[in-house]
Amino acid sequence: MASTTVPIQSGETDSLRPLNIFRDLPQVADLIELCFSATMDEDGQSYLQQMRRAGRDTSFLQWANSASSVPLSGIVWEENGKIIGNVSLVAHNYKGRKITLIANVATHPDYRRRGIGRALTERAMAQARQKGAKELWLQVRDDNPTAIKIYEDLGFVERARRTTYQTYPNSFRTSQTSDITVTKMKLQFWPLQRDWLYRAHPDELSWYWRWDWDRLGPGLQMWLHRFFAEFDVRQWAAVKNGKLLATVSWLGATRPMELLWAATPPNGDAAALKSVLEAACRELVNQRRLTIEYPAGEMTEAIQAAGFKPQRTLIWMCATS
Repeated sequence: MASTTVPIQSGETDSLRPLNIFRDLPQVADLIELCFSATMDEDGQSYLQQMRRAGRDTSFLQWANSASSVPLSGIVWEENGKIIGNVSLVAHNYKGRKITLIANVATHPDYRRRGIGRALTERAMAQARQKGAKELWLQVRDDNPTAIKIYEDLGFVERARRTTYQTYPNSFRTSQTSDITVTKMKLQFWPLQRDWLYRAHPDELSWYWRWDWDRLGPGLQMWLHRFFAEFDVRQWAAVKNGKLLATVSWLGATRPMELLWAATPPNGDAAALKSVLEAACRELVNQRRLTIEYPAGEMTEAIQAAGFKPQRTLIWMCATS
């Protein structure tokens, strides 16, 4: 079918309806893959597999509901029995904050330029607010100015811009920096490391990552927690003349991608971050793909020099009630 530029007509919003999780998930997964396959990572592919499995297996769907692994609330745009638009809503209640993430806003390429994406987003915003959400969040790629403009018009404001980098086992580079030493984390480094982690991974977005940095801290209580929870942590520190310059943490995971959490002070030492990333990669050489997410525009050259390639930059946008 050829693309159309005909705008939505009066009454056409009747094509909007709630997601039916027992019937729609396979079509929604196909639509998301069609729209985003060019930029989808392994986590995204795994996410689609879970959606398709949930659409086929009622028992799995019940498990997914408790685990919040697939979108179980959303809105679709259907024409002639075919789903051509989708938006998912993922509710979060974090430290008293009622938050809804608006995700998977997708329109079939043959039906774009009709305002379907905007209509889906408006309906999603209204539905989330009716259910008590005080903060509405979404992510949009920085190379999608059309979507950014729509979200701005709907009241969303940019709150963060973050770049994801990836590497593969054995793809990192190795170099020596004579005046920088990479060591294991030490007790005296923790206060600085904690401050830098909160700076690089702000608390405003902690509802999404659900991470408490204090769990990385020193002390017997934290060690016992990690031991009994079988929570594997490895950490590295770049030091020069006894001064801490950068840190990297790795947390054992079952995700297709392994996350490294880097932290530096503002205007930090690029060579130090490069050195500590290289050390982490050498030790994790047998792990799967390694991933870093970091504030966009910060330490870009250092991260790339360590063998990581930028995959995408996402703008985090928020609208409040």
